[in-house]
Amino acid sequence: MKRPKSTKARKQRKFLYNAPLHIRRKLLSSHLSKELREKYKRRALALRKGDEVQVMCGEFKGRTGKVARVDYKNYRIYVEGITRKRTVGTEAQVPLHPSKLKIINLNLDDKMRLKILERKIKLESSDQKMIPST
Repeated sequence: MKRPKSTKARKQRKFLYNAPLHIRRKLLSSHLSKELREKYKRRALALRKGDEVQVMCGEFKGRTGKVARVDYKNYRIYVEGITRKRTVGTEAQVPLHPSKLKIINLNLDDKMRLKILERKIKLESSDQKMIPST
């Protein structure tokens, strides 16, 4: 499924509503912190349970916590410690949009995720070797 080139909001909404899981996962990505950006040579990465994030704007701006849940259906992220009091008196986690978050620390338990991150670093270093110095 290809993302529509149309600027019409109607077509963009339809795409998001009908998007398959493998595309939804990519859409749930956030920017990396400056340190991680320099280390892994990339701007953004798909969010995953266990990543540590910082809220960049909104009611909870400046708060940090680990990703507790990633909701692919509603395109929302739930962060540990960011809750709201319900009328019945219980605490409920607040859903956050991934564009409002910044990744501070990555969960690198998965070997495949580590390979994906290292792949770009290796490619860039090999490209620099190919370019002849004049």
